[in-house]
Amino acid sequence: MIKRLRLAIRADLESPTPERRFGKGWLSGVGALVLGLAVLSFMLGKTFPAAFSLEPLRVIYQSPWFNPVLQAMMLLGFVLACLNMMLRQNKILGWSALVAIFTASILGESQLYQASQSQALLGLDWFALNLLMTGLLFIPLEKLFGRLREQALFRPEWRDDLLYFLVSSLFVQSLSYLSLLPSYTLLAHTQDWHGLRQAVASQPLWLQFIEIMVLTDFVQYWFHRAFHQIPALWRFHAIHHSAQHMDWLAGSRMHLIEVIALRGLTIIPCTSWALRKRQCTLIS
Repeated sequence: MIKRLRLAIRADLESPTPERRFGKGWLSGVGALVLGLAVLSFMLGKTFPAAFSLEPLRVIYQSPWFNPVLQAMMLLGFVLACLNMMLRQNKILGWSALVAIFTASILGESQLYQASQSQALLGLDWFALNLLMTGLLFIPLEKLFGRLREQALFRPEWRDDLLYFLVSSLFVQSLSYLSLLPSYTLLAHTQDWHGLRQAVASQPLWLQFIEIMVLTDFVQYWFHRAFHQIPALWRFHAIHHSAQHMDWLAGSRMHLIEVIALRGLTIIPCTSWALRKRQCTLIS
């Protein structure tokens, strides 16, 4: 049954262009489904924070505007789902969105279970926030100014790239730990570099920022070039170039080994700054 449902949703998302025109109910169905899944993700993060939420993002659940915004998203998703079911013969998107919204509502009312703090984290809230923000930014830009105006939003292979996007978002905690490991190791074995680190840390922040950007770009260039020229590394990097249809989501298609290695090396230039600030932003 789940397989049939998945295939039905996929078929409607990949409907022919005439069926996706304004007034056919397809746009409202897609919008309702996106809002429904986003609301469900945020509610799972709020209800089971130890399992589905990143600690830095948990502060948003305590914000006074979180519940009003979430309720507004639920209401808008409900309206769009109803609009989809009124305009479209295939109502699978609308029904799926309603199921997600009602599940989120039930979770919001119950909140009976609190996950153990010892469990590994899945950044479901980060995935929803990242997908919404990047999608809202790049999709309109591609349709307005890019060469992708005629390409369908749910083009071929979109599910593959969404999976890469999902994995890199859900396992952000583990990926961040592995990415920071080279820097932490370098710091632990270079205690005699204290004078150099102090000299770097004493510079103005704007100068440090420029230095970090230049050094990071330098490292990333040679890293990328090595993955193109060394056959053993190309086997990992070839995944990134395997997309047949390009859009904002295709850039997330990267092998996890390459993601970890790229972030681990490009973050080293900001090690000295991180030593003083006790934090470091991933630049990759």
